Amino acid sequence: MIKLMPIISRCRFKQDLGLVFLALPIGLVVGTIDFIFGKGLLIVSTFREQHLLYLLPFLFLIGLVIVLLYETFSKEGYQGMGLIFEVGSGQKDRIPLVLIPLIMLSTWLTHLFGASAGREGVAVQIGATVSYYCRHFGRFEKVSRQLVLMGMAAGFAGLFQTPVAAVAFSLEVIFLGTICYSALIPSLFAAYISSWTSQTLGLEKFTVLINESLVITPIHFAKLICLGILFGMVGNAFAYSLNRLKIAVSKGLSNPYYRIALSSFFLSASLLICYYGRYSGLGTNLINAVFSNQPIMCHDWLLKWLFTIVTLSAGFQGGEVTPLFSIGACLGVVLAPYFGLPVLLVAALGYVAVFGSATNTFLAPIFIGIEVFGPENVLAYFIVSASAYTVSRNQSIYCHQKAISNK
Repeated sequence: MIKLMPIISRCRFKQDLGLVFLALPIGLVVGTIDFIFGKGLLIVSTFREQHLLYLLPFLFLIGLVIVLLYETFSKEGYQGMGLIFEVGSGQKDRIPLVLIPLIMLSTWLTHLFGASAGREGVAVQIGATVSYYCRHFGRFEKVSRQLVLMGMAAGFAGLFQTPVAAVAFSLEVIFLGTICYSALIPSLFAAYISSWTSQTLGLEKFTVLINESLVITPIHFAKLICLGILFGMVGNAFAYSLNRLKIAVSKGLSNPYYRIALSSFFLSASLLICYYGRYSGLGTNLINAVFSNQPIMCHDWLLKWLFTIVTLSAGFQGGEVTPLFSIGACLGVVLAPYFGLPVLLVAALGYVAVFGSATNTFLAPIFIGIEVFGPENVLAYFIVSASAYTVSRNQSIYCHQKAISNK
């Protein structure tokens, strides 16, 4: 047994080294696709804003097209992030390559016609699919999980250009309570290369530097704990409501065509009535309003919360993360005066903490705070994220997330 140990160590070293070298093409390919997807999303979003009145009434029709595409080309791909989680946890061993064009096209259509959805799910699925198929380029043993995690990190990083947060997100999100450290270095390489690629090609990163540093006094500490609990409750409620509504709608309307069509009529009318499409799309309009000191209404976060849940429950494609960012930022603006803390700082705390609670992650929101808003308030991000994480009650927007007890 002792003699075998050096041999096993050498095999693992070669395998890890091979994964690091494989991170280069994965990062380049995923970063390029993320750039295409991100730029396309910006184009369709701009076009929608200019022609909303002519597009939103046809949301039901494009919903039927999305269902038809998945029913025709890949019913399995309709699982979206659920499929990625099942492959990453070893429950399934196949990701259809057609998932990449399907998820990109369906998400563009979702945003073009005014539904409320995100984009991170697309990027993560793109990355996981690309990396999964890269296993054919080397003689690796039992590394499907590591490859999927590398791809998830590359996809997230290429779109948001937050590589450290992307690595933390991919490593901690599939299994709660444990981290796959064997994928740490390869994922870091893939994430940085993907982020660099998309940035070099011209995809811009959202950054707002908050230079004012909050001194953590006992009173401030207590306020941050309370804020974390409130943000955590909102994120937790989002995840719980999304999962419950998906189940209820799928049982009540088992036919996916009826489900998405009927939901679309409600969405089209409501999104037009509620401030003429203010809550359509990603929610970046709300984020930009928050951090450019434009007016934010006290119910902005709640309506964005509601429309995103209905959109994703209906069967439209995209993701949840960017809407969660906007929900948290808007809620932070509302809460800041009551806590006597700087508005932009509390908005940034909401931005990261609602996301962390809804995804059941702790490290990723901290690093997002650092990479998006600067490191001056890292301790505040830590306190609020920890507080939000403790109230998540294992609820997650990713229903296939696995919990591993640390008791």
